[in-house]
Amino acid sequence: MQYRRVGRSGLTVSRLALGTMNFGGTVDSYEAQDQLTTFLDAGGTLVDTAPIYGDGACEELLGTLISKNGVRDRLVLAGKAGFVRRGGQTVRDGSRGNLLDQLDLSLRQLGTDHLDLWQIHTPDPDVPMEETLGALEHAVRTGRVRYVGISNYTGWQTAIAQTWLAGRADTIPLVSTQVEYSLVNRDPEDEVVPAAAHLGMGLLAWSPLGRGVLSGKYRAGIPGDSRAATPGWDAFVGEYLTPGKAGVVEALARASEGLGVTIAHVALAWLLERPQVSAAIVGARTTSQLQENLAAEDVELPAEIHQALDDVSEAAG
Repeated sequence: MQYRRVGRSGLTVSRLALGTMNFGGTVDSYEAQDQLTTFLDAGGTLVDTAPIYGDGACEELLGTLISKNGVRDRLVLAGKAGFVRRGGQTVRDGSRGNLLDQLDLSLRQLGTDHLDLWQIHTPDPDVPMEETLGALEHAVRTGRVRYVGISNYTGWQTAIAQTWLAGRADTIPLVSTQVEYSLVNRDPEDEVVPAAAHLGMGLLAWSPLGRGVLSGKYRAGIPGDSRAATPGWDAFVGEYLTPGKAGVVEALARASEGLGVTIAHVALAWLLERPQVSAAIVGARTTSQLQENLAAEDVELPAEIHQALDDVSEAAG
Protein backbone atom coordinates (compact mmCIF):
# COMPACT_ATOMS: atom_id res chain seq x y z
CA MET A 1 0.00 0.00 0.00
CA GLN A 2 1.19 3.50 -0.77
CA TYR A 3 0.81 6.33 1.74
CA ARG A 4 0.22 10.05 1.43
CA ARG A 5 0.14 13.14 3.59
CA VAL A 6 -3.28 14.73 3.89
CA GLY A 7 -2.80 18.12 2.29
CA ARG A 8 0.02 20.07 3.93
CA SER A 9 -0.60 18.44 7.32
CA GLY A 10 1.51 15.85 9.08
CA LEU A 11 -1.27 13.26 8.93
CA THR A 12 -0.24 10.26 6.83
CA VAL A 13 -2.81 7.80 5.48
CA SER A 14 -3.06 4.87 3.09
CA ARG A 15 -4.24 6.16 -0.27
CA LEU A 16 -7.05 3.60 -0.27
CA ALA A 17 -9.36 3.88 2.72
CA LEU A 18 -11.80 1.31 4.08
CA GLY A 19 -15.37 2.58 3.94
CA THR A 20 -17.62 1.15 6.65
CA MET A 21 -21.02 2.57 5.68
CA ASN A 22 -22.43 -0.97 5.28
CA PHE A 23 -20.99 -2.34 8.55
CA GLY A 24 -23.83 -3.45 10.80
CA GLY A 25 -26.20 -3.46 7.82
CA THR A 26 -25.55 -5.46 4.67
CA VAL A 27 -22.09 -6.31 6.08
CA ASP A 28 -22.48 -8.51 9.16
CA SER A 29 -19.90 -9.06 11.90
CA TYR A 30 -18.22 -12.02 10.19
CA GLU A 31 -17.87 -10.23 6.87
CA ALA A 32 -16.71 -7.06 8.63
CA GLN A 33 -14.00 -9.04 10.39
CA ASP A 34 -12.78 -10.44 7.08
CA GLN A 35 -12.79 -7.03 5.47
CA LEU A 36 -10.86 -5.39 8.29
CA THR A 37 -8.27 -8.20 8.27
CA THR A 38 -7.94 -8.02 4.48
CA PHE A 39 -7.51 -4.26 4.60
CA LEU A 40 -4.86 -4.37 7.32
CA ASP A 41 -2.99 -7.22 5.63
CA ALA A 42 -2.82 -5.07 2.49
CA GLY A 43 -1.20 -2.28 4.49
CA GLY A 44 -4.29 -0.10 4.77
CA THR A 45 -4.56 2.38 7.63
CA LEU A 46 -7.36 4.89 6.95
CA VAL A 47 -10.83 3.74 8.08
CA ASP A 48 -13.80 6.00 7.36
CA THR A 49 -16.81 5.81 9.65
CA ALA A 50 -19.74 7.75 11.13
CA PRO A 51 -22.29 7.14 13.90
CA ILE A 52 -25.13 7.25 11.34
CA TYR A 53 -23.73 4.32 9.33
CA GLY A 54 -25.43 0.94 9.51
CA ASP A 55 -28.48 2.68 10.99
CA GLY A 56 -26.35 3.34 14.05
CA ALA A 57 -24.83 -0.16 14.30
CA CYS A 58 -21.60 0.47 12.37
CA GLU A 59 -19.34 1.99 15.00
CA GLU A 60 -20.28 -0.42 17.77
CA LEU A 61 -19.40 -3.31 15.45
CA LEU A 62 -16.21 -1.64 14.29
CA GLY A 63 -15.19 -0.87 17.87
CA THR A 64 -15.73 -4.50 18.86
CA LEU A 65 -13.49 -5.66 16.02
CA ILE A 66 -10.78 -3.12 16.83
CA SER A 67 -10.73 -4.24 20.46
CA LYS A 68 -10.91 -7.94 19.63
CA ASN A 69 -8.01 -7.73 17.20
CA GLY A 70 -5.97 -5.18 19.17
CA VAL A 71 -5.37 -3.01 16.10
CA ARG A 72 -6.21 0.53 17.25
CA ASP A 73 -2.59 1.65 16.90
CA ARG A 74 -2.53 0.48 13.28
CA LEU A 75 -5.52 2.56 12.23
CA VAL A 76 -6.18 6.14 11.27
CA LEU A 77 -9.79 6.47 12.42
CA ALA A 78 -11.67 9.11 10.46
CA GLY A 79 -15.09 9.84 11.92
CA LYS A 80 -17.86 12.26 11.04
CA ALA A 81 -20.82 13.97 12.68
CA GLY A 82 -23.72 16.05 11.46
CA PHE A 83 -26.31 13.54 10.25
CA VAL A 84 -28.62 12.04 12.86
CA ARG A 85 -31.71 9.79 12.88
CA ARG A 86 -34.81 11.38 14.37
CA GLY A 87 -38.40 10.23 14.04
CA GLY A 88 -37.39 7.62 11.50
CA GLN A 89 -35.75 10.24 9.28
CA THR A 90 -32.13 11.17 8.61
CA VAL A 91 -31.69 14.90 9.27
CA ARG A 92 -28.82 17.36 9.38
CA ASP A 93 -27.83 18.88 12.70
CA GLY A 94 -24.69 20.97 12.77
CA SER A 95 -25.33 22.39 16.24
CA ARG A 96 -22.48 22.33 18.73
CA GLY A 97 -24.47 20.19 21.14
CA ASN A 98 -25.33 17.51 18.60
CA LEU A 99 -21.86 17.37 17.07
CA LEU A 100 -20.12 16.94 20.40
CA ASP A 101 -22.71 14.40 21.55
CA GLN A 102 -22.08 12.41 18.37
CA LEU A 103 -18.33 12.63 18.92
CA ASP A 104 -18.67 11.27 22.46
CA LEU A 105 -20.90 8.48 21.16
CA SER A 106 -18.32 7.57 18.50
CA LEU A 107 -15.52 7.46 21.05
CA ARG A 108 -17.54 5.18 23.33
CA GLN A 109 -18.61 2.83 20.58
CA LEU A 110 -15.20 2.69 18.92
CA GLY A 111 -13.51 2.13 22.27
CA THR A 112 -10.93 4.87 21.86
CA ASP A 113 -10.05 8.13 23.58
CA HIS A 114 -9.56 10.05 20.35
CA LEU A 115 -10.27 10.13 16.63
CA ASP A 116 -7.35 10.74 14.30
CA LEU A 117 -9.55 12.79 11.97
CA TRP A 118 -13.00 14.21 12.72
CA GLN A 119 -15.11 15.75 9.98
CA ILE A 120 -18.34 17.71 9.69
CA HIS A 121 -20.44 15.32 7.62
CA THR A 122 -22.44 18.03 5.87
CA PRO A 123 -22.98 21.78 6.14
CA ASP A 124 -26.14 22.76 7.99
CA PRO A 125 -27.72 25.92 6.56
CA ASP A 126 -29.83 26.36 9.71
CA VAL A 127 -26.83 26.66 12.05
CA PRO A 128 -24.20 29.42 11.93
CA MET A 129 -21.01 28.06 10.40
CA GLU A 130 -19.06 29.54 13.32
CA GLU A 131 -20.97 27.34 15.75
CA THR A 132 -20.32 24.22 13.71
CA LEU A 133 -16.63 25.00 13.28
CA GLY A 134 -16.34 25.87 16.95
CA ALA A 135 -17.19 22.25 17.76
CA LEU A 136 -14.18 21.13 15.71
CA GLU A 137 -11.96 23.59 17.54
CA HIS A 138 -13.24 22.45 20.92
CA ALA A 139 -12.73 18.78 20.05
CA VAL A 140 -9.06 19.34 19.21
CA ARG A 141 -8.47 21.55 22.23
CA THR A 142 -9.92 18.90 24.57
CA GLY A 143 -7.78 16.12 23.11
CA ARG A 144 -10.62 14.06 21.67
CA VAL A 145 -9.54 14.72 18.08
CA ARG A 146 -6.11 15.07 16.44
CA TYR A 147 -7.05 16.59 13.06
CA VAL A 148 -10.25 18.06 11.65
CA GLY A 149 -11.88 18.29 8.24
CA ILE A 150 -15.16 18.83 6.42
CA SER A 151 -17.33 16.81 4.07
CA ASN A 152 -19.68 17.72 1.23
CA TYR A 153 -18.85 21.44 1.43
CA THR A 154 -18.79 23.57 -1.71
CA GLY A 155 -15.68 25.46 -2.76
CA TRP A 156 -16.83 28.78 -1.26
CA GLN A 157 -17.94 27.11 1.97
CA THR A 158 -14.55 25.41 2.20
CA ALA A 159 -12.71 28.71 1.80
CA ILE A 160 -14.85 30.49 4.39
CA ALA A 161 -14.48 27.65 6.90
CA GLN A 162 -10.71 27.46 6.55
CA THR A 163 -10.32 31.23 6.73
CA TRP A 164 -12.47 31.46 9.88
CA LEU A 165 -10.50 28.76 11.69
CA ALA A 166 -7.17 30.22 10.57
CA GLY A 167 -8.12 33.53 12.16
CA ARG A 168 -8.78 32.00 15.56
CA ALA A 169 -6.30 32.12 18.41
CA ASP A 170 -5.56 28.39 18.24
CA THR A 171 -5.28 28.44 14.39
CA ILE A 172 -6.51 24.87 14.04
CA PRO A 173 -6.57 24.19 10.29
CA LEU A 174 -8.90 22.01 8.28
CA VAL A 175 -6.66 19.33 6.80
CA SER A 176 -9.19 17.60 4.56
CA THR A 177 -12.38 17.84 2.59
CA GLN A 178 -14.39 14.75 1.69
CA VAL A 179 -16.53 14.84 -1.45
CA GLU A 180 -17.94 12.51 -4.06
CA TYR A 181 -15.41 12.30 -6.88
CA SER A 182 -15.01 9.88 -9.78
CA LEU A 183 -14.85 9.65 -13.55
CA VAL A 184 -18.64 10.10 -13.67
CA ASN A 185 -18.66 12.98 -11.19
CA ARG A 186 -15.89 15.51 -11.77
CA ASP A 187 -17.82 18.43 -10.29
CA PRO A 188 -15.25 18.90 -7.47
CA GLU A 189 -12.72 20.03 -10.09
CA ASP A 190 -14.72 23.22 -10.67
CA GLU A 191 -14.32 24.70 -7.18
CA VAL A 192 -13.46 22.22 -4.43
CA VAL A 193 -10.16 20.94 -5.84
CA PRO A 194 -8.78 24.44 -6.55
CA ALA A 195 -9.90 25.61 -3.10
CA ALA A 196 -8.25 22.61 -1.44
CA ALA A 197 -5.03 23.20 -3.36
CA HIS A 198 -4.92 26.87 -2.37
CA LEU A 199 -5.75 26.14 1.27
CA GLY A 200 -3.41 23.17 1.67
CA MET A 201 -6.15 20.59 2.21
CA GLY A 202 -6.19 16.98 1.07
CA LEU A 203 -9.21 15.49 -0.68
CA LEU A 204 -10.86 12.25 0.43
CA ALA A 205 -13.01 10.86 -2.38
CA TRP A 206 -16.19 8.97 -1.52
CA SER A 207 -17.94 6.75 -4.07
CA PRO A 208 -14.80 6.62 -6.25
CA LEU A 209 -16.49 3.97 -8.42
CA GLY A 210 -19.41 6.22 -9.25
CA ARG A 211 -21.98 4.54 -6.98
CA GLY A 212 -20.91 1.18 -8.43
CA VAL A 213 -21.36 2.16 -12.08
CA LEU A 214 -17.60 2.24 -12.72
CA SER A 215 -17.25 -1.39 -11.66
CA GLY A 216 -18.85 -2.31 -14.99
CA LYS A 217 -21.63 -4.31 -13.32
CA TYR A 218 -24.36 -2.41 -15.20
CA ARG A 219 -22.96 -2.80 -18.73
CA ALA A 220 -25.43 -5.56 -19.62
CA GLY A 221 -28.35 -4.32 -17.54
CA ILE A 222 -29.31 -4.01 -13.88
CA PRO A 223 -28.51 -7.08 -11.75
CA GLY A 224 -31.33 -8.05 -9.43
CA ASP A 225 -29.12 -7.91 -6.33
CA SER A 226 -27.57 -4.53 -7.14
CA ARG A 227 -28.25 -1.15 -5.57
CA ALA A 228 -29.83 0.05 -8.80
CA ALA A 229 -32.49 -2.63 -8.32
CA THR A 230 -33.05 -1.79 -4.64
CA PRO A 231 -35.87 0.59 -3.67
CA GLY A 232 -34.40 3.64 -2.02
CA TRP A 233 -31.10 3.24 -3.85
CA ASP A 234 -32.35 2.97 -7.43
CA ALA A 235 -32.57 6.72 -8.03
CA PHE A 236 -29.18 7.27 -6.37
CA VAL A 237 -27.47 4.89 -8.80
CA GLY A 238 -29.74 5.70 -11.71
CA GLU A 239 -28.38 9.23 -11.91
CA TYR A 240 -25.25 7.73 -13.50
CA LEU A 241 -26.99 5.15 -15.70
CA THR A 242 -27.14 7.47 -18.71
CA PRO A 243 -25.80 7.08 -22.27
CA GLY A 244 -23.05 9.60 -21.60
CA LYS A 245 -21.87 7.84 -18.45
CA ALA A 246 -22.11 4.50 -20.27
CA GLY A 247 -19.56 5.87 -22.73
CA VAL A 248 -17.16 6.43 -19.84
CA VAL A 249 -17.62 2.83 -18.70
CA GLU A 250 -16.95 1.54 -22.22
CA ALA A 251 -13.75 3.61 -22.40
CA LEU A 252 -12.71 2.05 -19.10
CA ALA A 253 -13.50 -1.39 -20.48
CA ARG A 254 -11.24 -0.84 -23.49
CA ALA A 255 -8.45 0.40 -21.24
CA SER A 256 -8.86 -2.53 -18.86
CA GLU A 257 -8.62 -5.03 -21.70
CA GLY A 258 -5.43 -3.44 -22.94
CA LEU A 259 -3.86 -3.34 -19.49
CA GLY A 260 -5.11 -6.76 -18.37
CA VAL A 261 -6.83 -5.43 -15.24
CA THR A 262 -10.43 -4.87 -14.19
CA ILE A 263 -12.57 -1.87 -15.08
CA ALA A 264 -12.66 -0.83 -11.41
CA HIS A 265 -8.86 -0.90 -11.25
CA VAL A 266 -8.59 1.59 -14.08
CA ALA A 267 -11.21 3.89 -12.56
CA LEU A 268 -9.47 3.91 -9.18
CA ALA A 269 -6.01 4.32 -10.70
CA TRP A 270 -7.26 7.38 -12.63
CA LEU A 271 -8.67 8.95 -9.48
CA LEU A 272 -5.57 8.32 -7.36
CA GLU A 273 -3.51 10.29 -9.85
CA ARG A 274 -5.71 13.39 -9.60
CA PRO A 275 -4.35 16.52 -7.89
CA GLN A 276 -5.09 16.91 -4.16
CA VAL A 277 -6.48 13.39 -3.75
CA SER A 278 -5.10 11.95 -0.53
CA ALA A 279 -7.23 8.82 -0.51
CA ALA A 280 -10.14 7.09 -2.20
CA ILE A 281 -12.68 5.51 0.14
CA VAL A 282 -13.60 2.02 -1.03
CA GLY A 283 -16.56 0.30 0.55
CA ALA A 284 -17.66 -3.21 -0.33
CA ARG A 285 -20.41 -5.67 0.47
CA THR A 286 -18.06 -8.66 0.25
CA THR A 287 -14.42 -9.32 1.00
CA SER A 288 -13.81 -10.40 -2.59
CA GLN A 289 -15.04 -7.00 -3.80
CA LEU A 290 -12.71 -5.28 -1.34
CA GLN A 291 -9.76 -7.42 -2.44
CA GLU A 292 -10.42 -6.47 -6.04
CA ASN A 293 -10.53 -2.79 -5.19
CA LEU A 294 -7.35 -2.93 -3.13
CA ALA A 295 -5.52 -4.51 -6.05
CA ALA A 296 -5.84 -1.16 -7.87
CA GLU A 297 -2.73 -0.18 -5.89
CA ASP A 298 -0.63 -2.04 -8.45
CA VAL A 299 -2.04 -0.25 -11.50
CA GLU A 300 -0.30 2.67 -13.18
CA LEU A 301 -1.99 4.25 -16.15
CA PRO A 302 -0.02 5.22 -19.26
CA ALA A 303 -0.31 8.94 -19.99
CA GLU A 304 -2.29 8.36 -23.19
CA ILE A 305 -4.94 6.29 -21.35
CA HIS A 306 -5.20 8.88 -18.61
CA GLN A 307 -5.74 11.60 -21.21
CA ALA A 308 -8.31 9.53 -23.10
CA LEU A 309 -10.29 9.00 -19.90
CA ASP A 310 -10.07 12.72 -19.17
CA ASP A 311 -11.51 13.52 -22.58
CA VAL A 312 -14.38 11.02 -22.56
CA SER A 313 -15.44 11.88 -19.00
CA GLU A 314 -15.41 15.61 -19.74
CA ALA A 315 -17.57 15.03 -22.79
CA ALA A 316 -20.02 12.98 -20.71
CA GLY A 317 -20.59 15.94 -18.39
